[in-house]
Amino acid sequence: MKTKKLENVKTRLIKAGRPNKVANGYIVNSSVTRASTILFDSIESFQDAGINRDHKRTLTYGAHGTPITYELEDLITELENGYRTRLFPTGLAAITNAITSYVKSGDHILISDSVYRPVRDFAENFLKRFNVDFDYFDATKPFYTMSFKPETTLVYVESPGSILYEIIDLPKLSEYTHEKKSLLMIDSTWSAGYLYKPLNFGADIVISAPTKYLSGHSDLTMGSVTTKENCWDALYLNSDRNGMNTNADDAWLTLRGARTLASRITVQSRNALYVAEWLMRHPLINRVYHPALPSHEGYEIWKRDYSGCNSLVSFSFKNDSNVNINDFVNKLNLFGIGASWGGYESLVMVYDMTENRTCSDWEDNPNIVRLHIGLEDITDLVSDLSNALSVLK
Repeated sequence: MKTKKLENVKTRLIKAGRPNKVANGYIVNSSVTRASTILFDSIESFQDAGINRDHKRTLTYGAHGTPITYELEDLITELENGYRTRLFPTGLAAITNAITSYVKSGDHILISDSVYRPVRDFAENFLKRFNVDFDYFDATKPFYTMSFKPETTLVYVESPGSILYEIIDLPKLSEYTHEKKSLLMIDSTWSAGYLYKPLNFGADIVISAPTKYLSGHSDLTMGSVTTKENCWDALYLNSDRNGMNTNADDAWLTLRGARTLASRITVQSRNALYVAEWLMRHPLINRVYHPALPSHEGYEIWKRDYSGCNSLVSFSFKNDSNVNINDFVNKLNLFGIGASWGGYESLVMVYDMTENRTCSDWEDNPNIVRLHIGLEDITDLVSDLSNALSVLK
């Protein structure tokens, strides 16, 4: 369905990425278009399609996209206020292909200390092999402390940060980065294109994982990269050469999940704040990490630039509490122990921050518990947390 550009993100989630008109009306949901081979009426039309494919959406081969993947790309582009979007089979595939689209041997990258841990592994064990240098930096500190070099071509950040949700002042970072003639790339999975618009605040490339909130049901993996117009060609060509795309069934499932994102995240964020405030009052808890708390570092930036909060809450225990964190996690009944987040079910994970941060000292109290608050009844979730904590006293 063709619609004029809609300003309200809730309406965009419902109306964007819809099928075009059929003979006598519109189909509400898109069809799954499974395809590898695309047949043409003539060799000339096949050749024309190939020539146009780099700049137009011309069906040539299933790996290059199908109507259903194009519709999902359109929806994400609408959400992010970008030029175009490319889909990938996982969030990490989106990250690695995005980075390698804009760097070459001899270049230097600055990476915020708060990134998703596999990004560190990629930098340390892949980029180094191809003579791409990098440094980590604390993006909550003054930006003039960043180690820019003449060969720095890219600044890569995640905001809010992984596990602790550090908030970056993106407009200021963008201004400083562009003064240095570098591109600014951000992993904005936390916001799902719904809570924050990094391209509006100066980012050049935004990465997300529809694996999480957009699909919303923990039954697929996917990544997306949305760019400004001047950054599109490099991403498109690199991803195409690497054979990167996603399948039609996962695209259809993600479109279906996206229609209810606003409703789901509203409930989950409200319940997450309730849990965060409850944890702050508990005598065993040392610190709670959640951007909607006034005590959270970067709260004023979050309040200024973001339209809401998501369903992640992290916390640490007091040093003198002698808590066995594994015992606490194993006592929980309603929180599944598993990777990822953004689905309908509550989850719990434990992290050693000495393995996830370089620019800060975590030796004294390194363990962090991360909760993802699902759609269960909030009183049941708090009761479960209370029971698990009570056995530790």
